[in-house]
Amino acid sequence: MPRKVKQQWLMDKKRIFIQILVWVGIMAVLTVIAMVLWTICGGSQTTASLKWLQFGQTVATFLLPPILCAWMWDEGHRPFNRLKLNKGANVQLFGLAVLIMICAVPAINLLADLNSRIELPRSLDFIEQKMRAMEEAAAALTEQFLKADSIGGLLINIGLLALLPALSEELSFRGTLQQILGNKHLAIWLTAIIFSAIHMQFYGFIPRMLMGAMFGYIFVWTGSLWVPIVMHFTNNSLAVIAYYLFDEIGENGKNCADTFGAGTTWYIGVLSLVITSLGLLIFYRKTHRR
Repeated sequence: MPRKVKQQWLMDKKRIFIQILVWVGIMAVLTVIAMVLWTICGGSQTTASLKWLQFGQTVATFLLPPILCAWMWDEGHRPFNRLKLNKGANVQLFGLAVLIMICAVPAINLLADLNSRIELPRSLDFIEQKMRAMEEAAAALTEQFLKADSIGGLLINIGLLALLPALSEELSFRGTLQQILGNKHLAIWLTAIIFSAIHMQFYGFIPRMLMGAMFGYIFVWTGSLWVPIVMHFTNNSLAVIAYYLFDEIGENGKNCADTFGAGTTWYIGVLSLVITSLGLLIFYRKTHRR
């Protein structure tokens, strides 16, 4: 490797390391501040209080750090430009992106079902039991958050559990981390792996990783962060609305929503996977033609 090329390579790696360190440092500081404020304000284990904690942590951990970092790193202090929020896409692309996300739901359920069947070696039983206990605790908390007795409660849940995470997580992962790493294939997949791992839900790791990679490629193809934000919001809001509608039916309805495309309806999941892949191919061709 020529000396100048090697020096540039080392400088790039140093820049990546420093930027990630700054980003993670800001995340850590703001998250601690959010936790302290929640505690000072009388934080408790009630649903309302935990929702406030969820709001504070999401804003502190995923929303504010990328905006602050983008403001610091952009020469003109234009965070929206650096985060690719200054560019949109035409209505056709947005519509196709939403349609792809809707069609992908049975495939996500199928992959989640296959992921949940993974068993670790017997020597790691204690780890598997710990992970399953974490999954069950997370599922119980999510169900507690999703309960809504009115349209007003549903709208609050859509804002807290669908819109805010979609915006915040895309700003952090695709808008910040993926761009730091370089927006290439390796950057997309590394970001997707970290995106899935940070949710701390092993038995949903594979579908969440693949969904993160899909968002990453959509971001690169369009050059706009708004498209993956809309797709992320679509996925989250579908889950929130489905829970609200099926909660009226009872446990069987909720199970049906979670398993549609898996189990005895696996063929729908496979068909969904094929349709989603074709949709992404069409999306790729449309963006590259433009």
